[in-house]
Amino acid sequence: MDSYRFLSAYYDRFTDDVGYSRWADYFESVFQRCGFRPELVLDLACGTGTLTGEMARRGYEMIGVDASPEMLMQAMNNTLDCDPRPVFLHQRMEELDLYGTIQAVLCCLDSVNYVTDPSVLREAFRRVSLFLEPDGVFVFDVNTKRKFDRMNGQCYVRDDEDVYCAWQVDFDGALCTYGFDIFERIGEKNRWERMEESHLERYYAPEELCALLEESGFDRIELHPELSFGELDGSEDRIFIIARKRKA
Repeated sequence: MDSYRFLSAYYDRFTDDVGYSRWADYFESVFQRCGFRPELVLDLACGTGTLTGEMARRGYEMIGVDASPEMLMQAMNNTLDCDPRPVFLHQRMEELDLYGTIQAVLCCLDSVNYVTDPSVLREAFRRVSLFLEPDGVFVFDVNTKRKFDRMNGQCYVRDDEDVYCAWQVDFDGALCTYGFDIFERIGEKNRWERMEESHLERYYAPEELCALLEESGFDRIELHPELSFGELDGSEDRIFIIARKRKA
């Protein structure tokens, strides 16, 4: 599956409504609740590096890791103005290998759902724990079953100047497949080039994620609605999970 082989070039255009500054505000609030400001932060599955750059401009030393070389190329271009520049590494989550320890790990925009094998996700959590300092914080978000059920069978369209993207969603109760068709206008003769790409996500129940985190050395696990510290009520499309590495 060539996730983001083609879509990487258009990803920022089609996600300009994400509001990365609000996400960065939330993560800083998490740090405040934890009682510390981390110096070195890992953006795991960093994509095009928009959040990585946002955090770097707020004074954090950043490392960005992603499995897609195409997304990392976009990330390097998106952070040219950062000083110091983030360090970017081409690695899969379950193969995370850093030069030293870090104080915080962020993993955003349902990247955890992209790990479709629970045993691989367990290894990814173990690798995060390995490089996270004791009492360090791990924050990530996941799509809920409610969201996957709502999207099932739907077709979505996004367009921008000279680019048109349509995708269909199929959810079987466990795995969610996104089939993308991307059309780009080429040259001045109104010729369109078509590219196809498929993405796959897995639904993880909150209790399953909590169990994997506990197995991997985390405790003090919190589950909250999107970008908040409230209680879950079952109406969420996305939930945030905050976990601390057990103290030595």
